[in-house]
Amino acid sequence: MLGAMAADPLVLSDLRAKGIDYEEMACDPDLADTAQFCEAYGVPPEKSANAILVASRKPEGRHAMCLVLAHTRLDVNGVVRRRLGARKVSFASADLTRELTGQEIGGVTVFGLGADLPVWVDSAVLDNDWVVVGAGSRSAKIKFDPSQLVGLDGFELVDALARAPETG
Repeated sequence: MLGAMAADPLVLSDLRAKGIDYEEMACDPDLADTAQFCEAYGVPPEKSANAILVASRKPEGRHAMCLVLAHTRLDVNGVVRRRLGARKVSFASADLTRELTGQEIGGVTVFGLGADLPVWVDSAVLDNDWVVVGAGSRSAKIKFDPSQLVGLDGFELVDALARAPETG
């Protein structure tokens, strides 16, 4: 049952503080995961961007939030590992993601995060005039023009952060 939109208030506050023009979209929490969301709401995966928290394992304790298009694959063992200065890196667990961001898997976003968590944006995200990202909860999504991320404190554009899907 779809109720009122329920984006995380911290996310909405951060969007306003950053001056981001956005549209809040209601989302059935059971359809919040990217593939189901895109299919149910008619959003092409090329217009959906996933926020993925990565964590170093050797050494432990280094983290970054990465924003990549849904149809691409985050280069965790290449670009991310080198940028974190770690020998081993992995996707953060749901528990660690919740602990560091306060957000649930299926609703994780690059907004409303603590100031000490860097945000790396794959430059391909900016090839779109709009993208849909999480809203900090599974009950809403945020649609916005990603060019608004350029120059924001704590946000860094990274070429080749993600790889295009393999064809064939």
